[in-house]
Amino acid sequence: MNKLTSTHRPVIHDQSVPTLSIVVPMFNEEDVLPILFERLGTYLDDLGESYEIICVNDGSTDRTADLLNDAHQRDNRIKVLNFSRNFGKEIALTAGLDVAKGQAVVPIDADLQDPPELIEAFLEKWREGFDVVYAVRRQRDSDTAMKRWSAAKFYQVINRLSGVPIPANTGDYRLMDQRVVRAIVQLREQNRFMKGLFAWVGFRHAHVAYDRPKRAAGETKFNYWRLWNFALDGITGFSTVPLRIAGYIGILTALAAIVYGLFLMLRTMIHGVDVPGYASLMVAVLLIGGLQLVVLGVIGEYLGRLYEESRNRPLYIVESSHGIEPDEDANT
Repeated sequence: MNKLTSTHRPVIHDQSVPTLSIVVPMFNEEDVLPILFERLGTYLDDLGESYEIICVNDGSTDRTADLLNDAHQRDNRIKVLNFSRNFGKEIALTAGLDVAKGQAVVPIDADLQDPPELIEAFLEKWREGFDVVYAVRRQRDSDTAMKRWSAAKFYQVINRLSGVPIPANTGDYRLMDQRVVRAIVQLREQNRFMKGLFAWVGFRHAHVAYDRPKRAAGETKFNYWRLWNFALDGITGFSTVPLRIAGYIGILTALAAIVYGLFLMLRTMIHGVDVPGYASLMVAVLLIGGLQLVVLGVIGEYLGRLYEESRNRPLYIVESSHGIEPDEDANT
């Protein structure tokens, strides 16, 4: 039977392949780790599915690495990758996907704002034949009004600019079939916007709605500056429309300058030469100069990303691991 119309997943008899791989990127999460392992481990044990938990320590400077090592010693289903420095959440998530072996893979935030209790609903949809099941936030009361407004506007903008629709009010929390993961890990660009990559690979998808709770402990690592850069990576990574807009601005400015020049010529021919206005001259110079800088800035963003890609550096460097033997070529 065709997989897309099948209501059941094929049974894999290899006992070394767990049903679930839970991928948890983390940076300085020592306050929340005991709560995370207690709640997530208890839930997964009650669920009755075989699983592994892959913790990617993104260069934490607190006791996160020590706590992860202790957790692995207690339960070898908890596996750890320690980065040599902080590479960012998107890269940490990529590293977890690189080594995930489960039939289905679930990225989840360490702060428990992604409630593990949704995994059962994910599995039900997955076993119906959906390759991707993503969580949609019904409400975001834990976020500030400014953050909710900016998130809504971001999704509106990127879905207008990008040829790949990205579901609004979604994060990284979702279940992906292993074949979806295999497709994603082939995409090795340096500036990674994972929500866009998840959407770009396609496949059959469904969603589950939920109410996003507050952090279980600790503080968020995302401030507005980091969110702005995150949005910029998303827009420039999945659309060249800003370059086109920059070109249109240049054309319109040039046309306006030509029209204004003709106007000055006609006025001089009719009324003769008058004393040139310093204010109007300065306004024109500053306007055109400002527009040129804006256009150059847009072009510079894309050129900078091309430069990053041309260096072909590895996405991340693993300092140590517990329970995982990472592929030497996986981080290229």
